[in-house]
Amino acid sequence: MMPQRHRRRFITCTVVAAAFGLVSTQAFATSGDTRPRPWNARHQADVGKQHTKAVRAGMGMSAFAAAESDDGGDEAENSAEATAQYTEARTAPGVVAPGAYGAAWAQLQSMKHTGGDWGHVTKKAYNSDDPRYRDINSNSSGGSGNVTGRITGIAADDQGYVYAGGANGGVFRSRTGGGNWQPIADKLPSLSTGTLALDGAKRLWYATGESNTGATSFVGTGVYVLADPQHGQFQPGGRVGGAELESTTIHALRFAGTTVWAATSRGVWSHSTTTLSGPWQLEFAPNPDYLPGGSKAADPSAPYKNIANDIAVDPKDPNKVLLAIGWRGGDTYNGLYSKQGGGWKPVTGIGDLPTNSDDVGNMTFAASADGSRLYAVDQSPAQTNTNPDSGLKGVYVSKSGSPMGPWTQIADYTKLRNSGSALQGAGYMPGIQSWYNQFLQVDPGNADHVYLGLEEVFETKNGGTSWITPGPYWNFPFPCWSIDPTKQSGDCSSTTHSDQHAVAVGSYRGKTYAYVGNDGGIYRRPLNGAVDSGGHAKDWQSLADGTLDTLQYYSVGVGKDLAYGGVSVTGGLQDNGQSILRGRDKVMGSNFGGDGGDTIADPKNGCNIAEEYVYLDMWVTQNCGVNDGSWSADPSKATEYEVAPPDKDLGGAGARFIAPITSDAKDTDTWIAGGRHVWVQHKGFAIRSGSEWQNAYDLGDGHVATAVASSGGTVYVGWCGPCNNQGFARGIAVGNADGTGWHQLNLPVDGTVPNRYISGFEVDPANAQHVYVAVNGFSRKWTEGPGAGVGHVFESTNGGTTWTDISANLPDVPANTVKLLPGGGLALGTDLAVFYRPAGAGEWKVLGDAMPTTAVLQLKLGPDGDLYAATHGRGIRAFDLRRLKERND
Repeated sequence: MMPQRHRRRFITCTVVAAAFGLVSTQAFATSGDTRPRPWNARHQADVGKQHTKAVRAGMGMSAFAAAESDDGGDEAENSAEATAQYTEARTAPGVVAPGAYGAAWAQLQSMKHTGGDWGHVTKKAYNSDDPRYRDINSNSSGGSGNVTGRITGIAADDQGYVYAGGANGGVFRSRTGGGNWQPIADKLPSLSTGTLALDGAKRLWYATGESNTGATSFVGTGVYVLADPQHGQFQPGGRVGGAELESTTIHALRFAGTTVWAATSRGVWSHSTTTLSGPWQLEFAPNPDYLPGGSKAADPSAPYKNIANDIAVDPKDPNKVLLAIGWRGGDTYNGLYSKQGGGWKPVTGIGDLPTNSDDVGNMTFAASADGSRLYAVDQSPAQTNTNPDSGLKGVYVSKSGSPMGPWTQIADYTKLRNSGSALQGAGYMPGIQSWYNQFLQVDPGNADHVYLGLEEVFETKNGGTSWITPGPYWNFPFPCWSIDPTKQSGDCSSTTHSDQHAVAVGSYRGKTYAYVGNDGGIYRRPLNGAVDSGGHAKDWQSLADGTLDTLQYYSVGVGKDLAYGGVSVTGGLQDNGQSILRGRDKVMGSNFGGDGGDTIADPKNGCNIAEEYVYLDMWVTQNCGVNDGSWSADPSKATEYEVAPPDKDLGGAGARFIAPITSDAKDTDTWIAGGRHVWVQHKGFAIRSGSEWQNAYDLGDGHVATAVASSGGTVYVGWCGPCNNQGFARGIAVGNADGTGWHQLNLPVDGTVPNRYISGFEVDPANAQHVYVAVNGFSRKWTEGPGAGVGHVFESTNGGTTWTDISANLPDVPANTVKLLPGGGLALGTDLAVFYRPAGAGEWKVLGDAMPTTAVLQLKLGPDGDLYAATHGRGIRAFDLRRLKERND
């Protein structure tokens, strides 16, 4: 029986940002994550009934929102809506032209910097199993150990060198078989990883543009080659070809002879591996009219019309190539294609491997080193859209090694479920997210030995006749599990984080390892490792030692550490809960599982923390979430209290996936939470129930808050609704925390403040009528939507009656957060950098050095005088503002 615990889980959300010119806001919510909501005591009885509202292909956002009706919705809906909403902020009110981020990055290179460097706060191991925070509300004891952000590319050689690519963190190198990582791609304009590959000459190929088909994945700037990966670093001049693959995602690189093939979001391309200059050649796009420059390029569906997932090349004849083409939600062009009679045509009759459009979705190939076997895993759009159990069609093998088969099915989701999966009996089955979770790897020395990645890691040593699950989802459902840390050793072995994306085989000091990358980082085990009686590996090792920081933060909170001195730093993370790093900690812990959203921390006492899960599901602790030592699975023994405002129960109709929360700048006991309603409570961290919130204002049917700020009881709330490009609308409401004086500001579509997503406020503590607002998205040069306007940061001195654009020389890039600094200077966090404008100045500079090119989602001032930045791909950074003052003097 499932333990009565774990309100939160490692929910999967492909939420990273729509960068370098995403061209649609329809988002990939039309066919999404089909897993149920978190396992927990409250919903235990509902297991098996969780998929009645699974997201269907073609469901629009209005229908999607209507389906969200209870407790934040199924995880399927959570993940898909998170994906959509992160994109909406960057693309509404219209369609963004390719090249937007590239132009912003080019302008960034010419800007002046202030003095000072950003410090790396989270350059420490992050233990998701930290026993200090083990209670019913955490994922501690699940078995994932040290974690970091999503890893979407891995390459490894036989000399101990391993290369790991973060979803939005760039490439890291280890010379020791994993660990002691060094970033080697930070000079590139894109740190989003599609895939990594070593060619026969041991050159490292880096395909940018995250390969997950989530609209919020950063698209990239092409493919780069590093001739000496053991010692060098990627440079912009190392790009292969020209700009042909800019603004794409790249799912796979495949090598055949002197040609490299690339499966991208805009079709299949090829290039010479011997001459790296010259353009990429477009080999096949099933719907070329939807490509940039085509007659239908502006159509909102254009990003879904030419998706290529993988390429298989016949080892005996490199001219025989099979293309796996298709959008995961289904389209008439989905299928397998080969070159016949001089053109690419659909393939049929090659055995069990599906070729019809309904069943060819996300597909991955893997060939054996000797060419005798070719394997494939396939996600079925038809199953994804109709089957509440799984979207996986099956796993297949071509025993001839030829892409043309004949293919034989060797597994389906029921067979994998019975292999020791932690999902058995969970109400859903392996492959429920096969549109998002896939890898395949054949043992170079044994063509019948295969690793398969879905939500879990599976393995066969007999060509698929039987399977085990060496990397189960987590350990909670197994008899070996206990919440008591003294009973962990010798019972359940460590496992990997869930949601698999990348795999490689490499050797170090004579031992060969399998490396896997997932939403929690990178893990390794001996290629032929040991397993227990249940087929679960006994030898996984996390390689997230703290030097590999690809953590994807939404928020940051800082307060004094009264017990140990210094400060306590906390923040909410994509799929990795809430981290906490106290004054003397050498390892970060996790006191909150699942996704972590927005955060409120008491500057006077860093153990007073309010943590958001999703959709305003808020929890509060007053002891940092430290376990009292009872190790009980009893909810009454937990050290966190659920205090969610009522909008939480409306799911996506009541609040954004990551909804804004804050405390008043002058009264830390007054909190504001924004959903459809503006909620206020005056008990601060002593709140114990959601019923203690008061409804100060109703933003209106279909409207949800995107940003909140309060100072001295004056509250500003930004909202959107509809929030996508189908009639996008936004506004700002202003009123008092006591519920009086509320009104909507007059913000005409073609007014000073653009008709784009309102992402952040800052209120002058000396005058609540003096306020700044940060605006997301791109200006009208790149966005064709109505009222896209110009500018990213605006100032009002009369409570929002009139506004002034103070963007000046800022790059045209989405702005996320604005902060007024001591002395009157302004800091602005964007998708590319943090910018600074001194008091009284008109021009902006880049704030400091040593900040990677990644999205900064939130800025907070700490009680230590530092400015803290939550980045969505490279952890939490801090800037000592005293150094800035010294430079300006």
